[in-house]
Amino acid sequence: MRFDALPLVESTPATRPRIERRAVRRASGATTFYEVPSRTIIDRVPEAVGLGVSWAVSPYRGCAHACLYCAARGGHRQLGLDGERDFGSAIVVKTDAAKRLRAELAAPRWKGEPVGIGFSGDCYQEAEQVYRLMPGIIAALRDAGNPFRVMTKSALVLRDAELLAGAAEVAQVEARVSIGFVDDRLRRAVEPGAPSAQKRLELCAELGERGVPCGVLMGPILPCLTDSEDQLRAVVRRVAEAGAVSLTPMVLQLPPGAREWYLRWLAEEHPRLLPRYEELYAGGPLAGEDYRRRVVGRVNELARLYGIGARRAPWQAQRSADRQLALL
Repeated sequence: MRFDALPLVESTPATRPRIERRAVRRASGATTFYEVPSRTIIDRVPEAVGLGVSWAVSPYRGCAHACLYCAARGGHRQLGLDGERDFGSAIVVKTDAAKRLRAELAAPRWKGEPVGIGFSGDCYQEAEQVYRLMPGIIAALRDAGNPFRVMTKSALVLRDAELLAGAAEVAQVEARVSIGFVDDRLRRAVEPGAPSAQKRLELCAELGERGVPCGVLMGPILPCLTDSEDQLRAVVRRVAEAGAVSLTPMVLQLPPGAREWYLRWLAEEHPRLLPRYEELYAGGPLAGEDYRRRVVGRVNELARLYGIGARRAPWQAQRSADRQLALL
């Protein structure tokens, strides 16, 4: 008769993510939420990000939109999570964000500088339906009279349109919808959880109609994929039609964490472009300066042509053959 030896020590369990040491873990379907208290809520934004603000408030880390290029992916590694696999399904929630924000806005060292909301994860992603952190954050900024920008791709922001419009009466407030390109096939590949560009354009228009100034972050512009003259013009034209009050172009950035996954996708889907990307990003996460200057300069020229940001009625499209270049 054969006997199997019983182990004297239980097998070692898989290493748990570091975030679980201080978080309350809750599961909802395929998504895991890690609820944590905020150590700080107003964080410094590196100048290289190029979004025009030096400070950010991010109630969530990780994002259900799961964009391949998202620069926030690297932050998941610091939490012991996988920046590729977990970024869209393991969401860190700063449950006391509004309370902490009020305290930091009231601190003597705070000088009332503009802040951006939603840099490390869309502040109106699906998690916001559960946790409803944004009304408290907006109210804190409104009560302090502090200028801010809300960055989002999600129509859930319309839930707070009245609150945002009220804040705009006492401080400089702007919603910014991210629309880097209007090719929906490409959007499904690199922004798999995000709404279509058409829905985001409609969102921009509706926010404006509800009294919330709405600009567009035209980013990321993907080298060799969405940077042709026709593609740039198609985006700018449709942004103008939506009544955007501003347009901020941003070329793709590839910091560690996002770089590996994006380039892997590029190698699989567009291998002929890899040498060009290696050339453009040889110096780090930013594309070469000459390339960035040329693309950003052209977008700014087109924005002036179509009247974006001008204090006059939005440019009205004329029926012409080039309307077929919508890239849908």
